[in-house]
Amino acid sequence: MTAAYAYATQNEKAVSGALALLMHGMFLALLVFGVTWQKREPPAMVVDLWNSLPALPAAEPEPPPPPRVEAKPVPKAEPKPQPKADIALREKKEKARKAKERELADKKKREEQARLDAIKQKQDAEANRLREQEDALRKLAQQQATAQARLVDEYKRRIADRIRRFIVEPPSLKGNPEVVFEVIVLPGGEVLDVRTRTASGQAAWDNAVERAIRSAQPLPLPPDPALMKEFRELNLRFRPKE
Repeated sequence: MTAAYAYATQNEKAVSGALALLMHGMFLALLVFGVTWQKREPPAMVVDLWNSLPALPAAEPEPPPPPRVEAKPVPKAEPKPQPKADIALREKKEKARKAKERELADKKKREEQARLDAIKQKQDAEANRLREQEDALRKLAQQQATAQARLVDEYKRRIADRIRRFIVEPPSLKGNPEVVFEVIVLPGGEVLDVRTRTASGQAAWDNAVERAIRSAQPLPLPPDPALMKEFRELNLRFRPKE
């Protein structure tokens, strides 16, 4: 270190000296503080005895409650007046909206009424068609019934004329007696049975007519088999002067 100190500069030498002095001073202060602390005795404990306990301090009175403050109603903010132009525009829009709603409601009502009218018209047309059809069928049935009745009468007249051609009047016949026979006819025109329903009172005339009925078979019948029910049982009346 001596050799290094010989080559040190003047400033370096001054700093080194100052540091050495500072270290010695600190060491000395440490020794003095240690000796002083060892010689100091602990302080004596002093106990003070009280004959009586001191009075407790009086409780401080509670502070009065703060005065009640009633809440004042907050005034409502008044709506700002709107310009008349805005009010008029809003009313105009509201009127237009209501007018449009009325127009749509009227349109819907008209459409519904038109639909109901179309349905009713269709129902009326169908009812008229059915009535016309029923009337036509009824007229046709009446015409057919009339034609059948006319045809039945025509063939009954033919049967009666055919039987008259076979009647031989008895010579003792008096007046114009009437005899009625019930004749059972088969589909081919053959006579199955002849029964007297009403006698004329002159047996000769009644017997002559019965013989003629049996001789005139087969009796003439209409070609339509549906009319045979009208000729199954015939009530035939005969007078000599017809």
